[in-house]
Amino acid sequence: MFNRLLGRFSKDLGIDLGTSSTLVFASDRGIVINEPSIVAVNTRTDQILAVGRDAKDMLGKTPPHLLITKPLSKGVISDFEVTEKMLKYFIDKVHSETFTIIPRPRVVIGVPLETTEVERKAIEDAALSAGAREVFMVENPLLAAIGARLPLSESIGMMVVDIGGGTTEIAVMSLSGIVTWKSLPIAGDEMNKNIIQYARDVFNLLLGERNAELVKIKIGTAIPQDAPLTLEMRGRDLITGLPKEIIVNDVQIREALRRSVATIIENIKATLEVTPPELVADIYERGIVLTGGGSLLRGLDALVSREASIPVRVAEDPLTCVVRGAGALLENEVLLKDISLPSATGDGRR
Repeated sequence: MFNRLLGRFSKDLGIDLGTSSTLVFASDRGIVINEPSIVAVNTRTDQILAVGRDAKDMLGKTPPHLLITKPLSKGVISDFEVTEKMLKYFIDKVHSETFTIIPRPRVVIGVPLETTEVERKAIEDAALSAGAREVFMVENPLLAAIGARLPLSESIGMMVVDIGGGTTEIAVMSLSGIVTWKSLPIAGDEMNKNIIQYARDVFNLLLGERNAELVKIKIGTAIPQDAPLTLEMRGRDLITGLPKEIIVNDVQIREALRRSVATIIENIKATLEVTPPELVADIYERGIVLTGGGSLLRGLDALVSREASIPVRVAEDPLTCVVRGAGALLENEVLLKDISLPSATGDGRR
């Protein structure tokens, strides 16, 4: 009763709890938070110093007693306590401009396809402990499809490839359900590691994670470009131990990313191979939709289209598809109850 009363003054939230970024959609304001899923913890006092962008700015620059942690790995919780505090920080931040003393929102939260019941329970518990009144968990590709404005409820086959930070999720959907799917641990973070390893092997250069991500965003490509792209890459020389700067081009970075991109494409083809022919016919007609930050890699849509012999398009604003889908579900009670997963705790709906 008390929770319902407080809920009346709280904003219902859609949350994309990603490995690299957390996005929050408020029911009447749209996307209000888009911050890295990073937390800075003082190990001496066990206090959280910074969350999100402020914590990311500290990455690689902290003294020994400050720990920069990513509480989510491959889309699932690896540090429950820190995740709970991070969620509470974001929920409180959304309600900071309202008169709500204790926020008690309803929350729709995206979960990866390959989560166990224990992992789902951890996500649900973290959201409830952070102040949620009710928690509805929905698989990420379904949210991405809703966010990309695909007709999820119709008897039409559609394919979504959601390339996030920790995982790539490939799903064929029809009639508000997932028919065939694959989940692989190769996505944006793995591509950053590919660039770090390439810099080490080819240039004897030790590169930081933030610099590797910047190189991927600025000059990362999946196919040859009309005009060459170049960028300075700065790090530490592994031989002399001194700072070093080199100029890299898109051909070199494409070579660094080649294996990860090829693995994603192979899994897309493997998913199509086990998809019922009626749905494959629909996908061939309507095309594959790419979502998630990894889909912004230049030329990836063209390469997937060439390799799979199917039209491919990148969704409008692919980074926010999942959270926009979660936000849309807040307004659609019937579809929400139809596609949300059963509560793992037994009291997630209260």
